[in-house]
Amino acid sequence: MQSEQNLGFAKANNAALQVSRGRNILFLNPDTELEGLAVETLYDTLNSLPDAGIVGPKLLNTDRSVQTNCIRVFPTILNQVLDSNALRSSFPGSRLCGIAPLFAGNEVPTEVDAVSGACLMVKRSVFESIGKFSTEYFMYSEDIDLCFKVREASWKTYYVPTAVVVHHGGASVSQNNISTFSSVMMLESRWRFFRKTRSFGYCLLYRVAMCFSSFIRVVVVLLVWPTYIMRGEGPSHKNVFNKWTARFRWTFGGEKWVKNY
Repeated sequence: MQSEQNLGFAKANNAALQVSRGRNILFLNPDTELEGLAVETLYDTLNSLPDAGIVGPKLLNTDRSVQTNCIRVFPTILNQVLDSNALRSSFPGSRLCGIAPLFAGNEVPTEVDAVSGACLMVKRSVFESIGKFSTEYFMYSEDIDLCFKVREASWKTYYVPTAVVVHHGGASVSQNNISTFSSVMMLESRWRFFRKTRSFGYCLLYRVAMCFSSFIRVVVVLLVWPTYIMRGEGPSHKNVFNKWTARFRWTFGGEKWVKNY
């Protein structure tokens, strides 16, 4: 199917569903590579666990390292403020990160809050009964939202470590390479998720927390900038500065372009 415009992840996948068949639906990014019997393993697990609504595989980066965001916890203000690759790597067993099953060393399907939309399999009956992917999101948070709705409908999401998929486009990137667009879209998508699932006060507190966090990052970036210039890394450091200033502006209602998505 070829769309004349970029509909975003949720709308595009919902449209593709209309021409699909089968009891179970596999959503798979084009930048992935299946290993062995990954799809069969997901299929068998989904059918063998009576309370399973969604299953997701272990995702690997191109260099074969584990992609830590293949399983996730539902967003809170605290885990969004502290969200960083460094913390996940340093404290993989923390409940705040929710990635302990990735390093448990067993091959048993484990219940988790959410799995990555890069590769997930869902029972068609469950997917349709909860309203499919929520189209309030252009990118990011659709998978979180879907797994949240599955839990609210009394189904469970499972991480299946014996199903392995390489996700080439999902490699952890340095802060220097995260675009302003992606960074602001992530904030906006989390805001929309909180707006659906939390109180107005919680949503307001989220903006305040992101404002404070972004301001601190901007100050730190400015303080260390001379060091990066001496190393010849000024241009990449500027990208970091632009990202955090854009996030800071978003908290005050700036970056109005994001409302078009």
